[in-house]
Parts: sequence; structure tokens; C-alpha cells
Amino acid sequence: MVDIMKLQNGSDIRGIACEGIAGENVNLTEDAGNLIGGGFVRWLADKKGKKIGELRIGIGHDSRITADSLFAAAAKGIVAAGAKVYDCGLVSTPLMFMTTVFEEFAFDGAIMITASHLPFNRNGYKFFDRDGGLEHDDITKVLEIASGLTIADADLVNVEKVDSISVYCGFLQEKIKKSLNNYDKPLAGLHIVVDTGNGAGGFFVEKVLNPLGADTTGSQFLEPDGHFPNHIPNPENKEAMEAIRQAVLTNKADLGIIFDTDVDRMSAVLPNGDEVNRDAIIAMMAAIIAEDYPGGTIVTDSVTSDRLTRFIEGIGMKHHRYMRGYKNVINESIRLNKEGIVSPLAIETSGHGALSENYFLDDGAYMAVKLLIALAKAARENKALASFIEKLEKGFEEREYRFRIQGEDFKAYGNDALNTFEERAKARGYNIVPNSYEGVRITFDTDEIKGWLLLRMSLHDPQMPLNIEGVREGDCDKLFDIVLELLDGFDRLVIPAR
Repeated sequence: MVDIMKLQNGSDIRGIACEGIAGENVNLTEDAGNLIGGGFVRWLADKKGKKIGELRIGIGHDSRITADSLFAAAAKGIVAAGAKVYDCGLVSTPLMFMTTVFEEFAFDGAIMITASHLPFNRNGYKFFDRDGGLEHDDITKVLEIASGLTIADADLVNVEKVDSISVYCGFLQEKIKKSLNNYDKPLAGLHIVVDTGNGAGGFFVEKVLNPLGADTTGSQFLEPDGHFPNHIPNPENKEAMEAIRQAVLTNKADLGIIFDTDVDRMSAVLPNGDEVNRDAIIAMMAAIIAEDYPGGTIVTDSVTSDRLTRFIEGIGMKHHRYMRGYKNVINESIRLNKEGIVSPLAIETSGHGALSENYFLDDGAYMAVKLLIALAKAARENKALASFIEKLEKGFEEREYRFRIQGEDFKAYGNDALNTFEERAKARGYNIVPNSYEGVRITFDTDEIKGWLLLRMSLHDPQMPLNIEGVREGDCDKLFDIVLELLDGFDRLVIPAR
């Protein structure tokens, strides 16, 4: 029996669900799924103050090849405990949260079976209730409860299938219609190509874009296939972005949209082939909502650029960099709002974006809807969507490195290296950015070197990630040399190749 406590991955559960990659042993087994389902339903009953028999729980999944077996495993654990299970089918992660909100369902809890963009042999569970996604400590408690259970069998004949995707797509359609004051074909005349990477996002074309009149010819990889035969379904992947970029150019489309496997992330491509991802997608979303939230604070992860800060401030908003991790970014934005600081958007360079107007739910499809509304409004005024970010300075080059830490007690060693790194930087008079929530960030703006660097400790792994961005040719190499100088003597750090 595997140790299911080791399946925790932050605020999710993830593991190797089937064979397929050499050297990787299956640890997210059906037995583990059964116990996890039982653990979740008991945790939920305790939180809600309800009897287990009163609970209604929805379960959905993306296109991964182990979805059906892990669905049955968790469902048996829940049904055996006495709760009612509803089969939501092939859906997105944000949709599963919305099943706790939509009055058509109003589930007490929801489970999404997904491992985002990870290799085909991985899978996992995400959990929601009406308050949002479970936090790290909640997952720990679910697994602790699960660890004390025994495998429970149950007949799933009474599991009810529900058409949650149609309700969700109706919600997205209504958002577009209302915003454009057009209840007929508000997207008529727009050519939109979509790439879902054979994940779960094909519904966006079939049930949102086509009914609203958009031309979606040239959309690709819409068929669900958990082997992901065409490219990794990940907006951060260069091959994936090049695939949607070529589709836009070949089809002369007005916009390209790409989702990750479970549609909680997205990026875009403009008609000229420019990619709207990383800093650009943050800038675009900030610009789209700026008029509605003047002076509002945009919360991002720590690796965003200085030029993004200048852009956000230039449109009358504030930029608040925080720790990496989409839950960290979202929770920080929620915290600011509770303190009376208006923060309408929490968004990572990865494409995870959550808006206060939408339950702070990181929903790639909702983000795409916001882009489409902006595109349609711009078209009415004979403007291009690119006009929203025309003042975003172009970056010359950005790189990411990872310094692996050898030996035991890597956290202590890494933190010592980071502290020494900062002390040496101060001694040399470098401009250390204040209020960094993780790592040490240094900016440079001299004739010799222009750019910034961020060195930090990985949350879980024995490594120190380094992000650098240069303004001119050669700046990144100079930044890397400075890092090596500041880390001199730390021989347990494996220096990555340039």
C-alpha cells in the first residue's frame, strides 16, 4: 500500500496513475483514490456540520486516460460512506467549482480529476466547496482522515449523470451577450481559432463560440485524447504556443486562444502572431479592467518584469508582486480586498488568472471571455486588441535557470546561500528591491547593464530557481555572471549550463 500522505502537492493531490514512463512507479492507485474519496466526504461533513448522508458531491474529469478508473475509485469511497455522487463527465476544473454555485446543482462539494499539463501517466484530485478550492492544510487533513480508513466497495448504479457543461457554457454565453448588448450573434464577424491540446477545452468552441456566431475554422486539437499526441497542453510550453501562433497566421484569424488541459489557464495570440502570454497576458487583462477599477492593485507572482510594473502603473493601477503559486497569489488578492484595498485581479505568468468579479476563480475560459468582449468592443471602434498593450515595453531576453543543491538538509544550505547572496549584493551597492516576498530581487539600470534578476528557494525541491531579464543583447549573460560571483564558494550548488 502506498503512503497516500506523499500524494499531496500543495493544495492538490497528484501522483503517477499508470505506467508509461521508465523508472516511474504507480502511486496514485485505485485503492488510494477510494480512500481519498472517503477522506474528503468525511472532511466535508465535518466542515459543513452535516451528516454524510445529507451531502451531495459532483465529480468531473479532464481527458486523461486514467480518469474513469479514478472517478470510480473516489465515487465508491464516497457512496460507501453514505453521500450522493453526481457524474459531471468531461469538464474543466473551474466548472467543477461552479457546480457548488449554480442553483441547478448547488453541490456541497466537488472533485476534479486532473493533473493539469503534467505527462499523460500522471493524474490527481482537486477539491472545492462553496468557499473555493481547498487549502494546503485542508488537503493534509483529508489525507490524514483517508489514511485511517479501509477500502470500501459500493454499487455506483445510483450515481446520476448531469449536464453541467451546458449550464456553465450558458453562463459564459450570457456574460458575452450582456457585455456586448447583443443577444443574437455577438461574435459574428470575428474569426477565433482555439487550441485545447487534446485536453478538456473543446466545449469552448462547440458550446460558446459557435452558438454566438464566431468563425472558428482552423481551431485544432479539440478532440479529447489523454495521450496528448500533438503538444503538451500548456500555455507556457514553447511548442504549444508556436502551434497556436501558426494556426492564427495560417487562418488569418482575429485572435488565437490556447488552454491547458483542465482549462484553468489560458494565453492568446494576436493576428500578427505576437504571443500574449506571461507578462503580456497580465498586462492585457489589467488594461481590460483598468477603467472599471481605477487605482486597483494587480497581484502577480514574483517573476514578473520591471517593464510590467511600469505598464501597470502607467494605466493608473498598482502592481503587487507576491510569492509564486496560484493559490498564494489569489489568497493575497483576497486578503488585500478584506483590508479595504481594491484588488480586482490575481494572475500568474503561467496564465492562472482570477478576477474578483468571478469568485476569484482561476478560470481560463472566463479569461478568454473577457478577451473576446474586449476584442468585439475594439472592433466596433475600428481598433485592434493589441492597442490595449501597445505601451508595454518589449523585452529583449528572459531566462530561467535552476541551481540544484547537492547533499542533505538542502533547505538550510539554500537559505544560507540566499542570505549570503543578499549580503554580498548589499556590500557591492546593488539595488535590492524592497518587500520581496520570496528570494532576493536586484534591478540594474546603468550604461553597463540593464535588467533584473530574482534568486529564490524552491518551495519543495532541492534547488534554487533563478529568473533574469535583460533589456539589451548581452545583459542576461552579465546578470548570470553577477549571480555566479555572489554565490562564489557555495560548492554544493550545481551551476546550470547557460
